[in-house]
Amino acid sequence: MGNAQQIFQEHGTSAVSDALDMLGHGDTGLCGLRRMSGTRAVAGPAYTLRYVPVEDGESAPAGEFVDDVPEGAVVLIANEGRTHCTVWGDILSETAIRRGVAGTVIDGACRDVGAIRALGYPLWSRAAYMKSGKHRVRLEAVQQPVTVFGVRVDPGDIVVGDDAGGLVVPARLAERTAEKVLRVVAVEEAIRADLAAGTPLREARRRSGYNALGLVSQSVPGARP
Repeated sequence: MGNAQQIFQEHGTSAVSDALDMLGHGDTGLCGLRRMSGTRAVAGPAYTLRYVPVEDGESAPAGEFVDDVPEGAVVLIANEGRTHCTVWGDILSETAIRRGVAGTVIDGACRDVGAIRALGYPLWSRAAYMKSGKHRVRLEAVQQPVTVFGVRVDPGDIVVGDDAGGLVVPARLAERTAEKVLRVVAVEEAIRADLAAGTPLREARRRSGYNALGLVSQSVPGARP
């Protein structure tokens, strides 16, 4: 799994997306996700959290889960796309950096974006907003299956993020996806070599079999419906 994560991080979401398409599992892109902070690509196992709203007047403290997140994990927060209150800020980011957390992905909003950018912490969300989630939402589940951006994610699935956004590689498909990523990269390198030698793009793509990479397998053993 570690080698697969390294391949995903090195080659980024576009190559991983193409690889998942080749496996008939191209429906795990987190459409609507935007990078808010950081510059590097990340790939790591999902540490999943699910928030739910609270009734008016109900007490719900701020999340302190970050103390339990393993090094190298990606915090994945399911807040049902809520943008009227936040579930991540600069103090959580500072703590995450000290713990070696790879990054954070939020189906919802974050705040303190300027401070988090100054830290260089990798963060993706739907939006930024200033209003705290304290006493507005509460943490309902940790390390349970969640749905974010319409995609089901199990704890330990691999979250990959870069400037193009993010996607999820199911853990059971990680090694096969990594193999396909290397195939995609090899084909694109062959095309670039031909282009540098003066070959027209149409011919370079024909030689490499580039368009065949878009042919999707109709079934994947063990794939989710």
